[in-house]
Amino acid sequence: MIDGLVGGRLYGEAQIRTGQNGKRFVTCKVRATTNDGDTIFVNVIAFDDDVQTTLLALADADSVALSGALTPKVWTDKNGLVKPAMDMIAHRVMTAHDGRREGDD
Repeated sequence: MIDGLVGGRLYGEAQIRTGQNGKRFVTCKVRATTNDGDTIFVNVIAFDDDVQTTLLALADADSVALSGALTPKVWTDKNGLVKPAMDMIAHRVMTAHDGRREGDD
């Protein structure tokens, strides 16, 4: 695994899931842009309650930054092209909403 920081936009909405052990976790996808301008999808899973709560409060296309353990992957699109992707176990999350002070709404 690689510790990393990923910034991008939520792709769709975060989903609550329950593991076989009955423990709740949240999954989502983040669309990030590489230095070359290519798009990469990051498949995120969160076990931390605070990270889960923050991800569930976001809407499609909201900006987000996540830190955690990254695992590089590849996937094949419907045209047969191999594309890069990342899996991430998110330990921390930051959003544009985090910078707001109480009463700034």
